Amino acid sequence: MQSHAPTPSIPVPAIAGCPDGRPTDACETRPIMRFRCGTLNENWYIAALSRQVTAKKPFASTIMEEPIVLFRGADGRATALIDRCLHRNAALSKGDLFDGCIGCPYHGWTYNAEGELVIVPSESPEKRAREGRRLERFLVREQDGFVWVYLGTPERAAEKEPFRFPHAGEEGWRSYVMLTPFDGDVTDLVENFMDVPHTAFVHSGWFRKAANVKRAEATIERTADAVHVEYFQPDDSIGFSKWLLNPDGRVMTHTDRFFMPNLTRVDYMWGERRGFVITSQITPITPERAMVYTAITFRFGVFNPLARWLLPPYTRTVIQQDVRIMEVQTGNLRRFGARRFSGTAADEIHRAIESLRDHAAAGEVGPPPEPRSTRIEFWM
Repeated sequence: MQSHAPTPSIPVPAIAGCPDGRPTDACETRPIMRFRCGTLNENWYIAALSRQVTAKKPFASTIMEEPIVLFRGADGRATALIDRCLHRNAALSKGDLFDGCIGCPYHGWTYNAEGELVIVPSESPEKRAREGRRLERFLVREQDGFVWVYLGTPERAAEKEPFRFPHAGEEGWRSYVMLTPFDGDVTDLVENFMDVPHTAFVHSGWFRKAANVKRAEATIERTADAVHVEYFQPDDSIGFSKWLLNPDGRVMTHTDRFFMPNLTRVDYMWGERRGFVITSQITPITPERAMVYTAITFRFGVFNPLARWLLPPYTRTVIQQDVRIMEVQTGNLRRFGARRFSGTAADEIHRAIESLRDHAAAGEVGPPPEPRSTRIEFWM
């Protein structure tokens, strides 16, 4: 959803009728984000790290305003259920896990990993499935250390696969993951992660310096579901790359990629065997709030142990600088309402991203954006 969307109303208690459990007559007037985002919900989103989902304690997550509770069933597999008891709507994530089931903290109603109601203490302590009483259960995939959840039509889940993080498990590559809450709509966050000109100002001295702004060129290729950007500036460098990342003085190659609906991949390479990749998956919590899962993947040969020690504080500082500027931007978008952006040639990247996300947010009505390639010149 775009930042100019109206502020969402607070969902009323779920009872029955709508796909999200609310009264039938409220469906058209008060849908949560999950049901008013066009086809953006027909995708896999990260709900948690694998290590956060256990058989000992429920884990609460929110995707597109939909509260979800995750835990591991008796077979050890992760499960995801809507986070509300059918009885009095208490949050199951505040309850307990036992025997592969989850119990409500209010009256003890208990559900198995399939979402079936199996114990109602006020009726009897007998454990059996209650016919017709079942929580909504979401499709789950576990991959690369993440738990992915599908919020769309279950029959469409097979059309797409969860994103494979680059170089995961490959020899010579090391990685770590950072979780960062951000203010901002997914589109604006994607554009921030793919934006080069801001680095000389938001990250001055950490990434680039405004005093060193130079002319650059880039090619932008928009496909049916991605945007690929390749930069051309032979003497470009970032941060401390000259003494750690690039001791041989090789030319740095820089590519940025966006994958629908919410992933960015930024590659910095020095030759074929040295470089690092920043991959960010943005899970929308609300239209103006998101959790970003950032994987930093790198290969520096014998310098890998040193990079594993130096890169986390460096990348955390840079990400927190982005957190602050996105808080500033989101606050002003909230204040002024609709988007009123002026642009330059460098913003052609943003327009390519927006065209894909806007088409999906509109339910893919009308012809999709056509694949195209363009070359731009700008200063960075």
